[in-house]
Amino acid sequence: MAYSEKVVDHYTNPRNVGSMDKNDPHVGTGMVGAPECGDVMKLQIKVDPISGIIEDAKFKTFGCGSAIASSSLATEWLKGKTVDQAMEIKNTEIVNELALPPVKVHCSVLAEDAIKAAITDYKKKAVSTPALV
Repeated sequence: MAYSEKVVDHYTNPRNVGSMDKNDPHVGTGMVGAPECGDVMKLQIKVDPISGIIEDAKFKTFGCGSAIASSSLATEWLKGKTVDQAMEIKNTEIVNELALPPVKVHCSVLAEDAIKAAITDYKKKAVSTPALV
């Protein structure tokens, strides 16, 4: 299986690796996994409470090169978007950007699921913290 240059670039030079304080009310955390291949992805967003714009995104992924590349690309795309814009990111866009082979499409699904999980977590915190709404 041949990977595209973009997959190799994100895999060898991953962007935005790391973690943020999951207890920060401005941080949403999404943790997802794919039992069929053993990939586990944690993706976090930090949202500016005034503008509603994602000001930072980090990930930690345990898995194959495609999963790491999908995570890295997702964090790049998240920065500067509103939460609503981020919810519109689809795995098919990640597949097309990275030219993922069909057998690795599930890595892009994992990234989309992690984005949605992080946003859901952030929104739960915003509801329970009235100052964030």
